[in-house]
Amino acid sequence: MSTVMSSKGAAPPSAAAADPPRRTQRRQQRVAAAVLLTPFTALLVAVFLVPVGYAIYLSLFSEDHEGLGFGGGRTVFTGLRSYLSVLEDPSFLSGFGTIALYCVIFVPLVVISALALALLLDSGLVRLRRTAQMLVYLPHAVPGIIAAVIWLYLYTPGLSPVIKLFAQADITIDFLGLHTVLPSIVNIALWSGLGYNMIIFYAALQALPREVIEAATIDGAGGIRTALQVKVPIIRGSLVMVCMFSLIAALQLFTEPMLMNQATPMVNSRFTPNMYIYDAAFRRNNYGLASAASVILLIVTCVLSYAVTRWSGRRERRA
Repeated sequence: MSTVMSSKGAAPPSAAAADPPRRTQRRQQRVAAAVLLTPFTALLVAVFLVPVGYAIYLSLFSEDHEGLGFGGGRTVFTGLRSYLSVLEDPSFLSGFGTIALYCVIFVPLVVISALALALLLDSGLVRLRRTAQMLVYLPHAVPGIIAAVIWLYLYTPGLSPVIKLFAQADITIDFLGLHTVLPSIVNIALWSGLGYNMIIFYAALQALPREVIEAATIDGAGGIRTALQVKVPIIRGSLVMVCMFSLIAALQLFTEPMLMNQATPMVNSRFTPNMYIYDAAFRRNNYGLASAASVILLIVTCVLSYAVTRWSGRRERRA
């Protein structure tokens, strides 16, 4: 009886023999995952976590000058005083108001325009598809500062051939005026970012199963209905990604208004949060204030990105 019970309680020889290979396989998978993740983790720590940590550290200190400020300064711990100063500064808050209005105009325009161009290319109605794709993407290859200089030339009265052409038709337009400077900045960003976002949508459309499109065509769906009710819902993930990237890019607006600051008084040195940070750091030499503003901008960007991701996730679960 004891021999029988011991033989029943022992593990099968095949299972015991298979256990070491499984452990070896898991160990190899962990090693492979560690090898693949190490470069990304090192880059993330070096270019993101370390700078963010240093910015947080700087935001808690400030330079204190004795007397009339002619003597040498000393670094003192100020805690959250720099954050309170930033949040109480009307110019910083107005910069966020400018960015909010910019986002309301820019993000829907760039997403809808890029999606429309991608759907048009994917439909096959456009001949020389590769050439059209390259021409739309080409402005994105131009560095942002060069694009801003080109458009600033086209916006400047007395230099712009566009303004002269309008003047010949008795049309007076000031691209750098109070109510037109923000749409002018949106136009520069749209011209630069349209092709990049279009490529993302077009790549997603090319990956769609052709059977789905053929089934919609057999069911009698026209081109527009197929695009809006079949293609767009399937590439919803790419749509959310482009919206999030466009929102992040809008919050980081700097190059275009920084150049326009030299050409029009409608764009001041603290026109956007990034310009506020630049002004605090390199014109006022207040690195604690600049670091605090940077951390606040980072928090706002992360919160908005998380909100967009959660909103899209809820929409997908409901669908």
